[in-house]
Amino acid sequence: MKPIRKAVFPVAGMGTRFLPATKASPKEMLPVVDKPLIQYAVEEAVAAGITELVFITGRNKRAIEDHFDKAYELENELELRNKHVLLDTVQDILPKNVSCVYIRQAEALGLGHAVLCARPAVGDEPFAVILADDLIDMPNGAMAEMISCYQTTGSSVLGVERVPRSETGSYGIVEVRDENGLQRVTSIVEKPKPQDAPSDLAVVGRYILTPAIFDKLRAIKPGAGGEIQLTDGIDLLMRDEPVHALALSGVRYDCGSKLGYLKATVDFALKHPEVGAAFDNWLAGRK
Repeated sequence: MKPIRKAVFPVAGMGTRFLPATKASPKEMLPVVDKPLIQYAVEEAVAAGITELVFITGRNKRAIEDHFDKAYELENELELRNKHVLLDTVQDILPKNVSCVYIRQAEALGLGHAVLCARPAVGDEPFAVILADDLIDMPNGAMAEMISCYQTTGSSVLGVERVPRSETGSYGIVEVRDENGLQRVTSIVEKPKPQDAPSDLAVVGRYILTPAIFDKLRAIKPGAGGEIQLTDGIDLLMRDEPVHALALSGVRYDCGSKLGYLKATVDFALKHPEVGAAFDNWLAGRK
């Protein structure tokens, strides 16, 4: 079984729900306290042992590339001012054994198309897909848990959690059956109406996929808006090989929505070693 060495980060979306903040800056660079969303996603991947990061980017996404690049002027200025703690913070964003690849998605044609764009960098290997919008807070990291499941099943794995029936129209929804304690996916539907949803198990921005997914994505026809849906590719993949679901044990914040982003900001601020106690006192004084 090949190890999971590569993670794909689809970051070409326009972030329209956060306009005007995202007019000139990527939504993935929105900070939760003092780190951008994309850094949390990358740290999760690196903590799981992933060493090759593939970013599927679009227009106005240069800030993501700059964030993970060396900043000579800034580092030199911090060195001259003896601000070594801040210097370490900047230099330690990525370990030296981790590399980045950036691939431009010329048009935003859906998550499936973004994953397909990664094929030249991924090759014939299983790989992870991480959506930075879904910030998942858990001790060992969601992707580490996903990889552990993959090592047991040898198959594609979808991270899932239960959502209210009223919200199924915002997610890919799966139906599963138990096989010796593992949850095998029997059906997957993209954004079904509550009355049509096969279950309340939603896919939440974490995937491990076998390379067979690429041929499936090439085979499907674009749907509404000309988009290629990853859900449709997974549906085809299930006809040839098993796909499993893993209920993630952490707390997920939907940072693609204003409310989810604000919840994440408050909760992460309360845990922050520098400002947590003072922020908690300030909040208590407002009640």
